[in-house]
Amino acid sequence: MSDLDRRAFLARTAQACFGVTLGGSMASLFNSPLTAANATIKAAGGAKAKHIIYLFMSGGMTHLDTFDPKSEAGSDIMGDTRAIGTNVDGIQLGHWLPKLAKQADKLAIIRSMNSTQGAHGPGRYFMRTGYSPRASIVHPTAGGWVNKLSPTLNETLPSYVTISCGNDHPGAGFLEPSLQPLPVGNPTQGLKNSVKARKVTESDFKKQLHLRKMLDAKFDAKYHDGHKTVRAYSEVYDSAVKLMKSEDLIAFNLSDETPIAHKLYGDSQFAKGCMLARRLVEKGVRSIEVELGGFDWHNDNFQQAAEKLPILDQAVSALLIDLKAKGMLDSTLVVLATEFGRTPKVTPEGGRNHFPKAFSTILAGGGIKGGMVYGETNATGSSVVKDPVSAADFNATIGHAMGLKYDETIFSSSKRPFKMAGRKGNAIKNIFV
Repeated sequence: MSDLDRRAFLARTAQACFGVTLGGSMASLFNSPLTAANATIKAAGGAKAKHIIYLFMSGGMTHLDTFDPKSEAGSDIMGDTRAIGTNVDGIQLGHWLPKLAKQADKLAIIRSMNSTQGAHGPGRYFMRTGYSPRASIVHPTAGGWVNKLSPTLNETLPSYVTISCGNDHPGAGFLEPSLQPLPVGNPTQGLKNSVKARKVTESDFKKQLHLRKMLDAKFDAKYHDGHKTVRAYSEVYDSAVKLMKSEDLIAFNLSDETPIAHKLYGDSQFAKGCMLARRLVEKGVRSIEVELGGFDWHNDNFQQAAEKLPILDQAVSALLIDLKAKGMLDSTLVVLATEFGRTPKVTPEGGRNHFPKAFSTILAGGGIKGGMVYGETNATGSSVVKDPVSAADFNATIGHAMGLKYDETIFSSSKRPFKMAGRKGNAIKNIFV
């Protein structure tokens, strides 16, 4: 049975047996307890982050108009974008990001990212996993590796949540189904279908649970005793029941936030996703990814920048301010990434095309120094001239921040070896405190 068929079967079975439905793939929703072998490993200069909030700018965010502006370049490169100063001497951002300019002392800006993938799907996959896509296997994302290599902090909530990330997200890839993320489509709607059906009484619910366990015990003993896929099948149901009864479900209810907090973040769905991510961190969720789409600006680059970048600017700066105010920034790694950059030279249509040769990412909190730039592109932002960083290096750096064995080999079900750091990724250790 294929993964998709198995997941559909699990979802249908849950509805039939429990009178409950859960959004997304039942086989991929919840984390199971991890063994001591997967405990966090302390590493020099890293291991300060307990949580990661990964913000993905889907579509290929322009580096020249955001985190790597070229103040000396002409209008054929910079167009309508101006470079502005920040609260750190010597660091400039595009003028579309005035709020983040006031948070530059918290940021490590990596201006030397580069990729081998120039199409959206492969580029997103490569950046998230550190591996080129293959038809024969799905590789884990950084969040999937964090889930695999870290102990669970909250036994009733999933350790990995994705928000507004779409159906093509690799999740935990080839790792156990129980390590896959809980997908949340719209952060403003709470966690849908997370309670038992009204027509099912508590007594009936308990009887159904007992019946399932009896049937599973006979099936397990006769056919697949100890098989990890069968164990994961049972773990999914057990985790689902825990979640349904968890007091921490309140984390998904954004109406509990004050009007001041909502105003700070903004009204966009991305803003609410960032707010939800902070709430989940408070409840012990290890890894949360929030996606903001719409950065594919082949035409009217500067008009679209004026519409999209203020959303990014307000939500991300609010997240940093909020985490800092609540004393959680030091233990939470905030990541902002994208699949590739955009061409430096503005096209006749006023746009920028795909450009994997150079782009920018951001790290903050979680032991990151802040107020610094790592790597460099040339005067037009068209090539990396200092300290190139690959997707594998980037993922290794996340692993280092989390104190993980990012270079440890994990075997897929086909017995092929893989690592969080990709084939040869190296962590950027000198950006840490």
